[in-house]
Amino acid sequence: MDMLLGFARRHPNVTLLLLGALAALGYPPLGLWPVAIVAMGAFALIVADSATIGIAAKRGWLFGVAHFTVTNNWIATAFTYQAEMPPTLGWLAVPLLSLYLAVYPAIAAGLAKALVRNGSGPAFALALGASWILGEWLRSWVFTGYSWGPFSLALMGPWDRPGFGALLPFAGTYALSGMAVCAAALLAMLVVAKRWVPLAAATAVLVTGMYLPAGEEREGYLPLTLVQPNLRQEEIDDASKYESQFQTIAGLSTPQRPVSQRLVLWPESGVPDYLRDGYPQRYYDRMTAGANPAFARARIGSTIGEGSLLLTGAQDLELEEVGGLRRATGAYNVVLAIDGQGEIIDSAAKSHLVPYGEYLPMRALLEPLGATRLVAGTIDFLPGPGPQSLDLGSYGKAGIQICYEIVFSGEVTDRDNRPDYIFNPSNDGWFGAWGPPQHLGQARMRAAEEGLPVLRSTTTGISAVIDARGVVREHIGRNIAARVDTLVPPAHEPTWFAQLGHWLTLAWGLLLCAGSLVVMRHRRG
Repeated sequence: MDMLLGFARRHPNVTLLLLGALAALGYPPLGLWPVAIVAMGAFALIVADSATIGIAAKRGWLFGVAHFTVTNNWIATAFTYQAEMPPTLGWLAVPLLSLYLAVYPAIAAGLAKALVRNGSGPAFALALGASWILGEWLRSWVFTGYSWGPFSLALMGPWDRPGFGALLPFAGTYALSGMAVCAAALLAMLVVAKRWVPLAAATAVLVTGMYLPAGEEREGYLPLTLVQPNLRQEEIDDASKYESQFQTIAGLSTPQRPVSQRLVLWPESGVPDYLRDGYPQRYYDRMTAGANPAFARARIGSTIGEGSLLLTGAQDLELEEVGGLRRATGAYNVVLAIDGQGEIIDSAAKSHLVPYGEYLPMRALLEPLGATRLVAGTIDFLPGPGPQSLDLGSYGKAGIQICYEIVFSGEVTDRDNRPDYIFNPSNDGWFGAWGPPQHLGQARMRAAEEGLPVLRSTTTGISAVIDARGVVREHIGRNIAARVDTLVPPAHEPTWFAQLGHWLTLAWGLLLCAGSLVVMRHRRG
């Protein structure tokens, strides 16, 4: 560590960029969590060694630029699936986004230095942990929020084990990130102090926590068929493929044995048809089912069969009369509940939309400059009212979180109408190789935080059945057409986080901050 600090003093920018990139390697798909812990610990030492608050903030920003560029490299892949902008723009968009996201590690580093001006001991580690909590929380909602890639994602462990996700019910994602940052800093300080015995003990605790077996869990009661049709992203909006796509998803959905009731799950973008009645005929003419929404629903009903209930991603339209002609002025990304008779019995709309993906911010300004959405279409999606629970009777209460929504800690359930499970349909086909496993990892975090199973049906993978501990019980890998037949895992009692939300996050931040102040006072005494 002395050599590292010496190198950092001579080449601070290079060192911080390297550490930020290495810290991102702890995330899926690589999962090199020891590398992430070491990199974060070294970063903490360099920030503590800063002469001023401004230098500390600059160092946090440099760390963040590299960290978020590596973490979000999958965004560049999305640019290869649209025709309006050159794909190479994606490799520029990712670092440009990271220039902004790096503001939050800068805030954390600068604030920690402001709290602890001198020294790099436990007081600074606690202060950096508290400040990191604040930074991640701010990142989750400022400018609509972008909470992808919390540091605690690196501590979720293997899919079949809870890892340090076991702490999420008592802390939440952002607080666990702060604890992880604090722990990484303390480990680095033990190395500097050459305190090998406590370092070995702490390392043993860390490794044990990551790999503890999940243990037994209760079985559910509701039969489930989860479908992954492997709809390739380059073909998903090709009208000539719509019928074959439907036949694929239908073939994976038929009952394999008689059941009195069964929940069937299809992904986002799983149905190209408009299934609502009452739209102008021209909107139905692109459909697979003879331009007839009633027929489209009826054949879905006959596909799933009596006693089955389907939850599927679809689109609804917002219509207005313009110049005597009814036209779509917006769309909703929705989940529809369709029974075995082909009737729509309920629906929920996505509320947390993807900027530049599902809508173009400042359209009047940016569209004339050539900017466009990455998702096909010329009209913007409109936000729904927020987390919703659909009461599906004997099929339970389904919390709906469509695709990207699932990454927002504390925003995935209606706390006044707690669901029995969360359905997370997604289209991850344009997320490259890194995006889908990171998306799954964050869905695991929501399950553990809320004490609720999360059921993910995706177009190309990774689809999964996640129990209320964040453990993946069943999954379908990428680029495979397959189904999972199992039971919906049971919900746990509401966790601390499910009851308190980000008040609990704030409490942990204040606790770490208070701990830092107590340590400083003790040292002065």
